[in-house]
Amino acid sequence: MTSGNKWILGARPKTLPAAIAPVIVATALARSSARPLMAVLALIVSIALQVGVNYANDYSDGIRGSDANRVGPVRLVASGLAPAQSVKRAAIYSFFIAAVVGLSLAIFTSWWLILVGAISISAAWAYTGGKRPYGYSGFGEISVFIFFGLVATMGSFFVQTQTISINSFLIAIPVGCLACAILAVNNLRDREKDALVGKDTLAVRMGDRNSRYFYIGLLIVAQITALIASAPWSLLTLAITPLTISLARTIVQGAKGEALIPVLVKTGQVQLLFALLFAIALWLS
Repeated sequence: MTSGNKWILGARPKTLPAAIAPVIVATALARSSARPLMAVLALIVSIALQVGVNYANDYSDGIRGSDANRVGPVRLVASGLAPAQSVKRAAIYSFFIAAVVGLSLAIFTSWWLILVGAISISAAWAYTGGKRPYGYSGFGEISVFIFFGLVATMGSFFVQTQTISINSFLIAIPVGCLACAILAVNNLRDREKDALVGKDTLAVRMGDRNSRYFYIGLLIVAQITALIASAPWSLLTLAITPLTISLARTIVQGAKGEALIPVLVKTGQVQLLFALLFAIALWLS
């Protein structure tokens, strides 16, 4: 594996729909008030945070030994492909990019964004980093819903319109639910191994069956809230129903371990496709 390839894999590009979807949806809601430059800057911040948290997780889990013998994407530290300190620096560089671009957004819009950005970066690091990582206590999904749902979507809307509306909150709910679904299936896949190393994710706390219901529930809530938020064109989002039914069927049938890797990938694809359809519905509405 080449040096460039390992860093791309370590960034976990298949999780990037969670960073892209909020900006697409928020920009569609802004419509005539949309500001392309602000949207692009918001997208850079969102992607940089996603990549940063992926590297940070790789580093923190790697030095703790939590990633040993785990299925799924390449772990740079645990697999020995990169030194732990190099992965840590990659996380810091990513967060630095997010901070610098976020500062430019604050200059253009509101200085309050500096505080929001600082909290977002701190939360990204503390997910698996520090002495008491909250990702090890079952709060990962809540954090993802807040930062890659509410904050990312409403923030992307704010930097383009200078306002926060009820609609920007409503559209953030399905975006956050689908981002949570990506993490939920990831944690379901790793549930047994996480339990062995003391990583009490929500999947570990809920157990196998409830974790599967939780994942399906996230897909359902995302669809229902999208239908409410984007009426009368909301029916467009139902086009992904065959895909979500297929994912739900795989989950219900008890897929485990490596069999859940395609579900994780397809969940990210569903989120991106959903965001595009949702954006079209919002624009037409």
